[in-house]
Amino acid sequence: MGTLAEILVAVQDASGRALAGPMSYLRTFGPRADPATALTWGLIILSLAVVAIITVLVVVGAVVRRRRGTVEALTELPVSRGASGRAWFYVGMPLTIVALVGVLIWTVEVLAAIDSPPVKPRLTIEVTGHQWWWEVRYLSPEPSQAFVTANEIHIPTGEPVLVKLIGADVIHSFWIPTLTGKTDTVPGQTNVAWLQTARPGVYQGQCAEYCGVQHAHMGVEVVAQPPAAFEAWRLGQLRPAPVPSDVLALAGREVFVAHCGACHTVQGVDTQTNTARALAAGGVLGPDLTHLMARSNLAAETVPNTVGGLSGWIGNPQALKPGARMPTTYLSGPELSAVVHYLETLR
Repeated sequence: MGTLAEILVAVQDASGRALAGPMSYLRTFGPRADPATALTWGLIILSLAVVAIITVLVVVGAVVRRRRGTVEALTELPVSRGASGRAWFYVGMPLTIVALVGVLIWTVEVLAAIDSPPVKPRLTIEVTGHQWWWEVRYLSPEPSQAFVTANEIHIPTGEPVLVKLIGADVIHSFWIPTLTGKTDTVPGQTNVAWLQTARPGVYQGQCAEYCGVQHAHMGVEVVAQPPAAFEAWRLGQLRPAPVPSDVLALAGREVFVAHCGACHTVQGVDTQTNTARALAAGGVLGPDLTHLMARSNLAAETVPNTVGGLSGWIGNPQALKPGARMPTTYLSGPELSAVVHYLETLR
């Protein structure tokens, strides 16, 4: 019998996705974030202690002075020098210096602990910040083993994962508060972070650097899976999109290629050579949609990935995410129905 938290996770994970809780930097689940969280709590406690001590001293001083009847009128200024308060400095200064030096040493130790993964990662991911979504590229020495997805990062539990961060347009900030600190994605520069957790679940993230009108709707999530489940997901991502098997899906693919193929990619199979390739839809401005329906949300965690959410997003993206780079497609009702039906096959 597990703990209450484990039971709740098991219930939430009935669909394969267990939420690890809301975004929080005060409760973390990985070696990249845990040392910084301990430091954060230490600084909070130290700051509260300082405030409490100063508050008590000020109140006690005011009460004692009033009881002694030494409060003078504001117009009266004493000529003689009163009792010296140097003793407070002799006690307070050494305590302050010790506290600050201790915090400095602790901070340096934390920075050293989270600077790089403890061992060489076997998995490297390249994350590119766009206005306003995240491109996620799984790198591999074998080109056939590399693939691209969007806004949803899958990692195996128990293993460090190296994340290379790139900015495509303006400065964004990659932040998964329960797993890692903030790291900027800067155009023309590659920054590095790493992710690791022993607990399966879904960890919410957010762009933490104002990057334009839809900055608040630039979410990202990390899905931590047991190694076997991650490997199954990875192999699924390597498969090309299936060939539509019904008339409506075939019609939807034609609509998709005509209206969406300039921006989005769908990896298909060339039936003549039996090799994977982008079938007419080979755009790079928007997310790769080869396995669209395997994702939980659309538009960088803005819209749930359901038939209704997908239809609304395609039909009028500006109503759901004003200023988004995705233009209105002006599809007719039958065209919208067909393209949504086709996209539902991309699993």
